[in-house]
Amino acid sequence: MTQRTIIRNGIFAVLNPNSSQTSLRGSMVIEDDKIVYIGENLPTEYEGDEAEIIDGKGLFFLPGLVNTHGHAAMSLLRGYGDDMVLQSWLQEKMWPMEAKFTSQDVYWGTSLSVLEMLKGGTTTFVDMYDHMDEVAKVSEQSGIRARLMRGAIGLCPEDVQQHKLNEAIQFAQNWNGKADGRITTMLAPHAPYTCPPAFIEKFVQAAHDLDLSLHTHMSETRAEVEQNVADYGLRPVAHLEKLGFFSRPSFVAHAVHLTDEEIETLATYKVAVSHNPGSNLKLASGIARVVDMLKAGIVVSLGTDGPASNNNLDMFEEIRLAALIHKGVSGDPTAVPAAEALRMGTLYGAQTIQLADVGLLEAGMKADFVAVDIDQPHFIPHTDFVSHMVYSASAKDVKHVWVNGRQVVKNSECLTMDEERIRHEAQQCFEQLLKR
Repeated sequence: MTQRTIIRNGIFAVLNPNSSQTSLRGSMVIEDDKIVYIGENLPTEYEGDEAEIIDGKGLFFLPGLVNTHGHAAMSLLRGYGDDMVLQSWLQEKMWPMEAKFTSQDVYWGTSLSVLEMLKGGTTTFVDMYDHMDEVAKVSEQSGIRARLMRGAIGLCPEDVQQHKLNEAIQFAQNWNGKADGRITTMLAPHAPYTCPPAFIEKFVQAAHDLDLSLHTHMSETRAEVEQNVADYGLRPVAHLEKLGFFSRPSFVAHAVHLTDEEIETLATYKVAVSHNPGSNLKLASGIARVVDMLKAGIVVSLGTDGPASNNNLDMFEEIRLAALIHKGVSGDPTAVPAAEALRMGTLYGAQTIQLADVGLLEAGMKADFVAVDIDQPHFIPHTDFVSHMVYSASAKDVKHVWVNGRQVVKNSECLTMDEERIRHEAQQCFEQLLKR
């Protein structure tokens, strides 16, 4: 039997780039996992049926936020190493602690992050990490939508490399399409500077064999780019192009240090970019050329990166940073307008990870959406709600969240996860890590 939900008297974000309006007042109808109607006047065919009726008064509805790059279990290391250069932060703080992570650590660290994301309006997240079966289990149990991959660092003997590749392939095969289609998988060599060329080529071949997409970190720091030139005689974009990485649908995280030619190459291969402004600022990695990438036709989305380099998973903050930073560095207040910034956190996120039915509130799209409480001082007067979502909102303003037609957050409480236990277990995991 079809489950139907009707939201009346709401204000809905219109983020289709071809539309002249940014919001509409009216109703939205959800049947099972899809939006079947959205418009000003509810059609008579939906009147008087036994649907669940939700009064949208005082709420602004927008597509669920899409976080296109992160390492969720690193929430256990939030605040453990701050105000450090990236390589020192990784080698002295992160990697030694991560080497001690057990599958249980990853389960509870991911649970902590998914709880934070759902309560903050993120309905889809990308995760590249180890012990990925645990990440998938949390995703399945919590109701969130996820694009998951076993990230593999290749700075190890060949037999260990092969083991990591096998794990990545096995995970991708086991979980792709699971959890009612909410979980999809990719393959992910960690980065050009942490993976020998032959190792990356094996991932590319596996992606062809399994018809999967690819993801990697790329050109995050100037030092990383210089190291790539020293080691291989090529900058990272040309290096990955030579290794066939862009022969598969792919996207890269960061892409902070790009030349005009590299932007052109990424555009030619339709490589999307996950822009991580908060993490890039905190680690002083630099500011990506987002305006130039968008002008070149590159799909640019937003990611928080891991909670240890951010240190939160508030996608509203990333959206706001994306709108503000590029105005500041370009001297052009029109560089990234509010609607474009919000699309980067929703529609462009879905496009980055090749989800064609996520990212907009339109008939035929998946019912992944968020309701923000706009009856608060910082949203008054009720003028341009898209502007308010970008320049005034935060994760704490989210009141209700639906994923795949199922309500997972109601009145700011997560319905699918035990918050009290997760907070306790995550704290215990961190304290145990310090003793190992």
